[in-house]
Amino acid sequence: MNVLIIGGGGREHAIAWSLKKSPNVGKLYAIPGNAGIAQIAKCYPDIKAMDFEGILGFLKSHKDVGLTVVAPDDPLGAGLVDLLNSRGYRAFGPVKAAAALEASKAFSKEFMKKYGIPTAKYEVFDDYIKAVNYALSSKHPLVIKADGLAVGKGVYICENTKESKKAVDELMRDKKFGESGSKIVIEEFLSGEEITVLAFSDGNVIVPMESSRDHKRVFDGDIGPNTGGMGAFSPSPAYTPDVAAEFTENIMKKTAEGLKTEGIVFKGVIYFGLMLTSGGLKVIEYNARFGDPETQVVLPRLKTDLLDIMNACVDGTLDKIKIKWEKKPCVCVVLASGGYPGEFEKGLPITVGKLDEKVLLFHAGTAKSGRNLLTNGGRVLGVTAAGSSIDKAREIVYRNVERIKFDKIHYRKDIGIDR
Repeated sequence: MNVLIIGGGGREHAIAWSLKKSPNVGKLYAIPGNAGIAQIAKCYPDIKAMDFEGILGFLKSHKDVGLTVVAPDDPLGAGLVDLLNSRGYRAFGPVKAAAALEASKAFSKEFMKKYGIPTAKYEVFDDYIKAVNYALSSKHPLVIKADGLAVGKGVYICENTKESKKAVDELMRDKKFGESGSKIVIEEFLSGEEITVLAFSDGNVIVPMESSRDHKRVFDGDIGPNTGGMGAFSPSPAYTPDVAAEFTENIMKKTAEGLKTEGIVFKGVIYFGLMLTSGGLKVIEYNARFGDPETQVVLPRLKTDLLDIMNACVDGTLDKIKIKWEKKPCVCVVLASGGYPGEFEKGLPITVGKLDEKVLLFHAGTAKSGRNLLTNGGRVLGVTAAGSSIDKAREIVYRNVERIKFDKIHYRKDIGIDR
């Protein structure tokens, strides 16, 4: 089967790499792709992930494509899967109504409240004055989120009233993330162990993947602004059998039941962002797709054919597949452009020395100019490796990170330590 992947980041490179291992995959295409994906797939950089007409035009001229994998949040939230399905194309990913679990923080919080899924206490605001007054009178720290999609950056953890005022201003008044911040969610800050559980869903059953942990803050020690993710490791030691049982009973089953009650058929990947608090396991957020960079440490541990799983999700036969995993832990360190998640330069030359044989280099924001590899985004590369333990995997990753150079390179040196 020939497969088209929508997206061009590290997550999409990991998906392409995993699919390429399948003996049932023929040609791989990517829209728009990146310099790393181009090593294993035919990329079409002139078509963007939100260019729905361009994607339809591609599929009309490539009738050999049997499955389109829609990976990023924006096209999912805008209904690309609905459009593809309406035109007779098979697509892996949730329809717009299901993607609302991520595309609207207000919807997801109200969904959790309605179906008794444990989460932080919250309020939703679409009025600037009311939001400011509530934030200034609330106990801190406080979490303030844009309701809509904001490329993983629309979440503020505010330590005091000054930071809360600034967050509300940037979201609602200054429109830092456009209309995504027209409505905001203000919620209590949860402390504890952070855990990510990705799960496959076919609209009938939800099957969790191996657990992971993402490092969101830009600087060592989990300080500085939130990013799309500076690194990850899998599995999470905090995800014990007891915690997994709690997740299954209190969160996963209730999510599945809630979706069915709402008449929402979710096919694709549900991302459960969790916090193990002193009061039990709670949901920080849902995403409606593979996480980034969690995908870069979870998929390398997948033993079962990813194409078979994706087809089962689309066809509603996920219960017929036994999904198996490698036991070795995996660590990914993201190499970012200096200044990220703020302003940063593009087009800087990248040099990659000889990497250890089993190290995986997932491209996130890269481009080619002739034979030269260049930076082309905030997050540039993800260096990933498995080891007999998380510490051994970390050791391999950081040894190889030192062999990659570009001007103003920035990466955290503590990925996998805070666990």
